[in-house]
Amino acid sequence: MTATDSMTDRLAVLREKQAAAHASGGPEGLRRHRESGRLPVRERIDLLLDPGSWFEIGALALPELRREKPIPGDAVVTGFGLLDGRRVGVIGIDASVVAGTTAPISMRKQGRLIEHAQRHGFPLVLLCDADGGRMPDVSGWRFSGLPLDFTTFLKPPPGAPVVPRVAAVLGPSYGDSALHASTAHYVVMLRSASIALSGPSVVEPAIGEKVTDDELGGPAAATEAGNAHLVVESEADAMDAIAAFLSYLPQNSARPAPMAPPLPPARDPSELDAVVPLGARAGYDMRDVFACLADEASILPWADGWGASLLCALVRIEGRPVGLVGNQPIVRAGALDPAALAKERSFVDLCDTFGLPLVFLHDVPGLMIGTQAERGGILQGYEALVSRIAEARVPKVGVVLRKAYGGGHFAMGGRPTRPDFLYAWPSAELGFMAPETGIRTIHRRRLEKVLAEEGPAVHAALVEELTAEWISEAEPWEAAAHLSLDDVIEPSATRHVIATSIDIALGGRE
Repeated sequence: MTATDSMTDRLAVLREKQAAAHASGGPEGLRRHRESGRLPVRERIDLLLDPGSWFEIGALALPELRREKPIPGDAVVTGFGLLDGRRVGVIGIDASVVAGTTAPISMRKQGRLIEHAQRHGFPLVLLCDADGGRMPDVSGWRFSGLPLDFTTFLKPPPGAPVVPRVAAVLGPSYGDSALHASTAHYVVMLRSASIALSGPSVVEPAIGEKVTDDELGGPAAATEAGNAHLVVESEADAMDAIAAFLSYLPQNSARPAPMAPPLPPARDPSELDAVVPLGARAGYDMRDVFACLADEASILPWADGWGASLLCALVRIEGRPVGLVGNQPIVRAGALDPAALAKERSFVDLCDTFGLPLVFLHDVPGLMIGTQAERGGILQGYEALVSRIAEARVPKVGVVLRKAYGGGHFAMGGRPTRPDFLYAWPSAELGFMAPETGIRTIHRRRLEKVLAEEGPAVHAALVEELTAEWISEAEPWEAAAHLSLDDVIEPSATRHVIATSIDIALGGRE
C-alpha cells in the first residue's frame, strides 16, 4: 500500500484477505476432506448455530513459519454465536488444510477464545478434527515455548464460575484435539471418528505397535475408556446432541439451570409396579424406570458405554433439569466396578458444578470384589465417589427400589453421604450383605457342621430358615421406624415424591 491509496483500495485488500481466509484448504483440500465423509469447518459451524449469529475473530491469522502453500487462519476457526438463543464460543479445527495440525498461532487463537468464554461466562463448543502437532512448527525449542497456559486453557481462574464445555469428535482427533475433548463435560463422537493422545502414525514408530485409527481410538475404545459419552451417525446428529446437552445446563456455574415447560413421562408411573419384578435376581432394564419418571423426550444418556452396570442421564422432571443415576440390573446385576464408580463420580461432579439436583435409584448388590476389581482401584474409586456425593451441595434424593447392600448402597447416595431425602419401595432390601452371601459368611461353621452331621436336607432347611430371618431384617419397615428412611412409598408415587422433595430441598435457593 502507498500513501495515495484510497479507502476503496484498502477495502479491496481486506476483502481479498478475507476471501483467502475463508478458502480453507482450497478446492483440492476441500475436495479430499469431503471425500473422507466430513464437512468443512464453516459448514459445521452453520449446522450448529442459529442462522446469522456467527461472529468470527482471528480469521486473518497466519502461522509463524510460512510455507509456499497458504495455511488460512492457521488451520483453526474461532468465534461466537447463538445456540438456541444463548451465546456460545466455538473452536473449530480446519482439517482441510495441513490436517488441522496445531502450531503456536492456532494455539494462541484457541486460548483467546477460551479466555473470552471463561471471562464472560458462556459455554465453549469444541469441534475436534486434527492430526496432532505440526512439524517443524512445534519441534525442538518451539515445543517448550508453546503459548499454552494450563491455568487458563483447561479450567477457569480460581474463584471464577465454571463454563460448560462440550466437544464433538468429527474425525481423527489426536494431540491438541484430544486434549480439548478431555476437558469437556460432554463428548459426542461420530461412529467414523477416533480420539487418542497420539495417532497411529506416531504409535508405530514410537513403540512398534501397528494399529488403525478405529482400533486405537474408535467408538468402542473411546466409550469403554470414558473418553466419549455418546456415539452418533452423522454430523447433524452431533450438533443436535451438543444443543441437547447445553439445554440442561446454565450458561455458567453461577447461574440457575434453565427450566422447560413440564411434560408427562413417556410411560405412566403406575407401570412401575410391574416394571421392577420382585426377587433380587430377576432382571429388568433400569431405562424403563427412567421412562416412568422423566418428562417425555427429555432423557439424554450420559456415557452408557462406560461402566455399564450404572446408568446416568440428564433428564427433566416437571420441567426441571435433573441428574438421574440408577443401577443397571441386566449388567452384572448392577454391581459397581471401578469404571462405574469413576463414571458416577464424574457425573455427580457435573451435576453439582452446574446446580442440577441428583436422584439416585438404588438396586445394587454391592461393590465388585476380587483381584480384577482390586487391581482396577476399587478402594480408591469408592472413597473418591462417596466423598464427592457427600460434598455435593445440590438437592439429593434417593429411592431404594429393590436391593441396596453394603458399600454399593453408600455409593448410590445412602444415608452417610447426607442425602436430603431417602425413600424405599415396599420391595426394598437393605443391609451389609446380600442374604445368600451373608448367611454363608456369618453362619459358615454352623452350616458346615449341620451338613456334615445331619445331611443335605437339614442343611437346606437351615439355609432357608436363616435366609428368611435375614430378609425379614433387611425389609424397609424397621429402617423407616428408626428414620433411616424418610418413608416407604408406592412405586407409582415415585415421580411425584421426587419432584416434591427436590422443591423442598431447593427451598429459597432458586
